[in-house]
Amino acid sequence: MTNPALKLSTALAGLSLFASVAGGAPAKVAPAWHDQTLTIWKNMIAIPSVHGRGQMRPMAESIAKQLRDGGFAAEDIVIEGEGDDITLAARYRGTDKSKRKALLLSGHMDVVEARPSDWKRDPFTPIEEGGYLYGRGSYDMKLGNAVMVSTLIELKRSGFKPKRDILLLLSGDEETAMVTTRRLAKRYASEGALLLNADAGGGMLDPVGKPVSYKLQAAEKTYADFEISLTDPGGHSSRPTPGNAIYRLSRLIDRIAAYQFPPQLSDITRAYFRMTGKLVGGATGAALLRFAEDPTDADAIATLRADPEYVGLIGTTCVATMLSGGHAYNALPQKASVAVNCRIFPGVPVEEIKSKLTEVAADPHALITTLDEPTSSDASPLDPSLLRAVRHGIDRSYPGLPIVPMMEAGATDSLHFRALGVPSYGVAASFLRPEDDFAHGLDERLPLSTIDPGLLLWHSLLSELSN
Repeated sequence: MTNPALKLSTALAGLSLFASVAGGAPAKVAPAWHDQTLTIWKNMIAIPSVHGRGQMRPMAESIAKQLRDGGFAAEDIVIEGEGDDITLAARYRGTDKSKRKALLLSGHMDVVEARPSDWKRDPFTPIEEGGYLYGRGSYDMKLGNAVMVSTLIELKRSGFKPKRDILLLLSGDEETAMVTTRRLAKRYASEGALLLNADAGGGMLDPVGKPVSYKLQAAEKTYADFEISLTDPGGHSSRPTPGNAIYRLSRLIDRIAAYQFPPQLSDITRAYFRMTGKLVGGATGAALLRFAEDPTDADAIATLRADPEYVGLIGTTCVATMLSGGHAYNALPQKASVAVNCRIFPGVPVEEIKSKLTEVAADPHALITTLDEPTSSDASPLDPSLLRAVRHGIDRSYPGLPIVPMMEAGATDSLHFRALGVPSYGVAASFLRPEDDFAHGLDERLPLSTIDPGLLLWHSLLSELSN
């Protein structure tokens, strides 16, 4: 296997891949292509594809119809699954008879729940207002799905013939259990040369809308949930005992809250901190630059840990997220438990984190259980051919915009493909200001101006990397 660090060092040596000096006017998107994408985007938002609502199959069937109408053969589109555990796979057939491995495209059809009573506008009615498109999933991640689908249709319309197959793979439960993601990865990973994920990375704009950088996701942390529980015989509440499970658990939680995992660096995060520090400036920028050179710098660590934007990027984090305890108002608790969610730095084994939690809990009677089956993956190498395609795609809208490699603090569908050996990259179509990030939140929206640069980026990625 190619050494990711070597790949990254090679890529960084050719700085033009990250900060092109390309000139000239930005490329233009044909109005019909723009309008087609906006229509697809709105149609997707209008389907409430929340897991559990029974709308995942209608979502998949709507996308399948768009692809068939755009020139895809019916036999090249496969919808599978039961209930809301639905997947869609669509194949754009290549011409290379040597069967070179496919270019995989990743996205998810599901969105998180949204209660209309909480929103100013109906969350599942796409509304254009003030230069934005409002609606649940407008950002996470129906713009990305619309751009991928619309770009594939545009390539078909133009008669484009890729050498390798292009496989669009859409999951149905990324926001919940990722059962469909694992199913897609197990079935198609062996076919993939690399995977492009429209659900990560993306362009950053400053508060006045000026482009600042484009983030290219090439790594993500391991997601792991643990339950820590304590038991006691209990008894009548009128006869308190020192073994009260809730009191013991509260002290245990305090110890976990006080513990901070050691800061860590990888080649990708070091490159990210160096480039981002220069772009951000000020005290935060200086802290990023110092941390990149010395991950033991206490002042830099304190500054970054206090910033929600960066605390998840400097090492493993574990945080209590749910509590349960007791069974009656007038009885001593027989059991109390806390859920602890950990985002583990790439390369750190899950068992190592579990052992550290056991040590920090410091209660020999605490039972720590690993929930589900956490999936770990190493960083993907930043191959020069990938970087060139991203560079060309960005330059069509924003010539010279810096491209910053990054590690995702959370987890996306890429995780499961990367774990099976497929280099995977987050290349979202969105370009937005930090204050416009309403993913999972109230009144989710995206600027309409992000459509065209997203299309130009993805057209460049698909046309270059499929040949």
